[in-house]
Amino acid sequence: MRNEELVKGMSNCVNHCNWCADACLNEENVKDMVECIRLDKACAAVCRALNDILVTEYKDVQKLVDYCIEMCEKCAEECEKFDSKHCKDCAEACRECAKNLRNFAA
Repeated sequence: MRNEELVKGMSNCVNHCNWCADACLNEENVKDMVECIRLDKACAAVCRALNDILVTEYKDVQKLVDYCIEMCEKCAEECEKFDSKHCKDCAEACRECAKNLRNFAA
């Protein structure tokens, strides 16, 4: 997978995580969604950091790629606990991002 394709996929994950975190704040059970919001924000930050590095020629990124996969999986697992569309969409974007990162690392 080329970096350009990966960067686009990661941007999709960042956007979904930010959208989900914001939408969670409008849920009636917002107190139940605190961990979801935190993971959304952390996942978006890690993906954004890796994204910023991947657009350069820097090559020593494996540890950050591994951590980004871990964060995407954690975020997806948390989002999957909820029935709202924004959480389901975010989980899907995170799973896709993790899959793309695994392919990139292979």
